[in-house]
Amino acid sequence: MKNQNRKLKNTDVKEEIYDDLFEEKEEKTNWQAILFKYVIRWPWFIASVILCLVCAWFYLKTTTPVYNINASIIIKDDKKGGNANDLSAFEDIGIISSSKNIDNEIEILRSKSLIKDVVSELGLYINYSGESGFNKTDLYGSSPVLVHFLPEDAERLTAPIFLSISYNSDRQIDVTATVNGNTVNKHFTELPAVLSGEAGTLTFMSNPSVALTGSGNIEVSIVNPLSVAKGYRTALSIEPTSKTTSVVTVSVKNTSKKRGEDFINKLIEIYNKNANNDKNEVAQNTARFIDERISVINQELGTTEQELESFKREAGLTDLSSDAQLAISEQSAYEKLCVENGTQLNLIQYLSEYIRKPENVTATLPANVGLNDETLSGLIAQYNALILERNRLLRTSSETNPVVRRLDSNIEDMRAGIITTIASVRKGLLITKADLDRQAGKYAGRISNAPAQERRFVSIQRQQEIKAGLYLMLLQKREENNIALAATANNAKIIDDAIADDFPISPQSKKIYMIAFVLGLGIPVGVIYLLNLLSFRIEGRADVEKLTDVPIIGDVPLTEPEAGHTHTIAVRENDNDIMAETFRSLRTNLLFILGDPNKKVILVTSTMSGEGKTFIASNLAVSLALLGKKVIIVGLDIRKPGLNKVFHIPHKERGITQYLSAPQSTDLRSMVLPTDISANLSVLSGGAVPPNPTELLARQSLADAIDILKKEYDYIVLDTAPIGMVTDTQLIARVADASIYVCRADYTHKNDYRLINELYNNKRLPNLCTVINGLDMTKKKYGYYYGYGKYGKYYGYGKKYGYGYGYGYGDTPDTK
Repeated sequence: MKNQNRKLKNTDVKEEIYDDLFEEKEEKTNWQAILFKYVIRWPWFIASVILCLVCAWFYLKTTTPVYNINASIIIKDDKKGGNANDLSAFEDIGIISSSKNIDNEIEILRSKSLIKDVVSELGLYINYSGESGFNKTDLYGSSPVLVHFLPEDAERLTAPIFLSISYNSDRQIDVTATVNGNTVNKHFTELPAVLSGEAGTLTFMSNPSVALTGSGNIEVSIVNPLSVAKGYRTALSIEPTSKTTSVVTVSVKNTSKKRGEDFINKLIEIYNKNANNDKNEVAQNTARFIDERISVINQELGTTEQELESFKREAGLTDLSSDAQLAISEQSAYEKLCVENGTQLNLIQYLSEYIRKPENVTATLPANVGLNDETLSGLIAQYNALILERNRLLRTSSETNPVVRRLDSNIEDMRAGIITTIASVRKGLLITKADLDRQAGKYAGRISNAPAQERRFVSIQRQQEIKAGLYLMLLQKREENNIALAATANNAKIIDDAIADDFPISPQSKKIYMIAFVLGLGIPVGVIYLLNLLSFRIEGRADVEKLTDVPIIGDVPLTEPEAGHTHTIAVRENDNDIMAETFRSLRTNLLFILGDPNKKVILVTSTMSGEGKTFIASNLAVSLALLGKKVIIVGLDIRKPGLNKVFHIPHKERGITQYLSAPQSTDLRSMVLPTDISANLSVLSGGAVPPNPTELLARQSLADAIDILKKEYDYIVLDTAPIGMVTDTQLIARVADASIYVCRADYTHKNDYRLINELYNNKRLPNLCTVINGLDMTKKKYGYYYGYGKYGKYYGYGKKYGYGYGYGYGDTPDTK
């Protein structure tokens, strides 16, 4: 048991050493060989590059170019002005948001609602195209027939409407309309024409700027404006030029230069119009407030004047007494203050009533109506700014938006603050009024003796002056408000008009051709690399050298057999073709390995059937015989004899198996047969297939037979069984002096070299060397080994060494 464990342990150690050796062999890289694999397939690269370039040319011809259209505008940014510092106190307590105005304006410019308005006004949801060469031509602005479809009807579309229009110079058109899968054909004899349906009314008109000459076809598609707006929003780019300015660049990518320019211009135009409407909202609300108050004050002023006139007529007053005049003159200063105080109280009262009305909760407050309190005026201005900001955000979002909700909270807080401030200002005005009344009372005693009618006259006159002053002030404020309303400036000023680039941004021909060229080179590289990666068979000497340290004594190419020669025997006397030279080289290397003339026995084996083991053994034996040496080839593949077919031996039942089974009663020499190939070459076939081949080869009779043959022959070539399939060859190895291991290009698996390396490292086969059989030189993948093509040219052979049905090396089961 211990010996068995020790053997297992030694085996594991040997396998580990072998695995390390195998991995080390695999890691070696022959860059010349790798490069050669790609260079020899140069037609692949040329064909791939040409194909990719043709595909690139076709792509460029069939792809509509896309242009970049851009414009520069400057947006008024209040946050970067001087007013921002005045609001710092309100920002600290959270009443006013300090978000950058420029960012909000950019988002408004990019809003789907604004872009949809542009699409609807320009009719961009209707697309015209015509046939031209490989691709369709965009007919924006140049279509001879125009289609009108209301934006309101287009917004209800769930599927596009497709129109095919055929026209001629007689202003007659044939229309094929596809709506929701239903097709309608209609002929119109003149333009304009109308086609009605469930989706809406289509109106066909001639384009006044394009002459309707000749005939042609137009393809028209009508889609939902919102889906078109989403596409333009994706293609639209709005970026500030720097962080310190409010200048932004508006650009859009489009297949039509004119359409892109029109889109940007209309976008800025509608943006300015909406912004101006927002700005005018405060002025319009103020104008309505002033008009209402003027109407009320006008009625009150008229009533006061009529009352004063009636009082004078009834009292018969014509002149005031000197004392009353003196008291009035001394009291005039306080009366003026009372008038101003009364005016401010009235304004405060009006403003208080206005702000408390439910319908004015989300409306702006009247501004610039003559309030003397600067704090209240400033709060009203900031309150109006928040209302406008809220209304603008609601165009692109809902009331549930966190920013809108925050603004609602700020507006509520500001509203409460304004109400509180109004109450505070009113209280202060009342205090001031009481003080003025107290001061005026000092002079009231001076006119106590004046008639009651005169005192009443003064009171009525004072009310008249208050109403008149308030009326004049409101008229002045109305004019100021009208001037402000008329002087509203655009929010966005165009710096550079929308203009398209001279060259399209896509497809870029140089870039496309470069990519095609790189792909043309990369595809064959990838294919070749993948083929090499998936290759699990050896291809030639380079692969074998990476996989094993076993000496390689020959590379046998494939050739077509000449007429009149056998399919298997490629070496002939007085012949100098490539195969003869190849086996001469193999023979020379083998004799060098044998060295000692007393070493005569050569064993030939392989991993599996079909690698050309019998082919190599037979031609090697012929080559040795051509040296004038007596050579015998022994068929020791007794499980599946193959020499009989190679040398045309008719009696398969006589062979070495008879001697191995009964050496005492069998004459070995009588079974040796001559060949018609060479007088020095004899054959000892395997004979009948025995039931116990392994036991026969393990007997002493095998060594006795080899000893007998050594006495009569200079070299003994043993054609043995594949060592990877049975153990017969390892039993035969005890009588051999050298071992040739045959592997076949494009047939032998790379993993088979694990077995070869194990046999070599453990010295189970004496003087082990290997031969690479079946190199297909027409594939040119072995040209970096020996260059057989040049060799043949120099020596006048002129052969092409083709793969295919060449000299046999295992293409049939019998020849292996």
